[in-house]
Amino acid sequence: MNATLLPALLGLGTGLALIVAIGAQNAYVLRIGIEGRTSTVLPVVLVCALSDAVLITCGVLGVGVVVEAAPLAVHAVRLLGAGFLIVYGLSAARRVLRPGVLVVGGALRDGRRTAVVTALVLTWLNPHVYLDTVVFLGSLANQQEGGARWWWAAGAVTGSLVWFLGLGFGARMLRPLFARPGAWRVLDALIAAVMLTLGVRMALG
Repeated sequence: MNATLLPALLGLGTGLALIVAIGAQNAYVLRIGIEGRTSTVLPVVLVCALSDAVLITCGVLGVGVVVEAAPLAVHAVRLLGAGFLIVYGLSAARRVLRPGVLVVGGALRDGRRTAVVTALVLTWLNPHVYLDTVVFLGSLANQQEGGARWWWAAGAVTGSLVWFLGLGFGARMLRPLFARPGAWRVLDALIAAVMLTLGVRMALG
């Protein structure tokens, strides 16, 4: 039991430690969770969790070596990601001046397709994702002996799924608060600060 449970718990804890942080992806999932319907929230949550699962699996399979050997590719991803974060941050800043009101079941600011594409971009154009999941988590998983590395990876993947499900669907409890424009102004100001800060830092390397 310990040969499987302990690595899985270690992977779960390490995965959560990396994922549970204020970042562009989490900020976006939170916003979609507050204003979105289940038909929009679920695909966004699955995109984030499944992307982590793919990246962690690649790390266990040793793809991290390829990532470290391709600095130009990581550099290109960094510049594209920085540009997207800055544009999205400016969009959030503009919403601060024109805050909305939550209408549950009404028209979403981000349609389902747009929300899914945005989640994909925020995930796959973030070079830190490759360093954190493919390189870092992959190397930690491969320090486990034998098949324990896959139990460790399964724990990390489970941590990602639990976090995004909790964030996306737990955010609906904040809906009464966000029935007021002022609450949206505060949230969008925080999102703008996060996106612009990360975008500028990413652009500067």
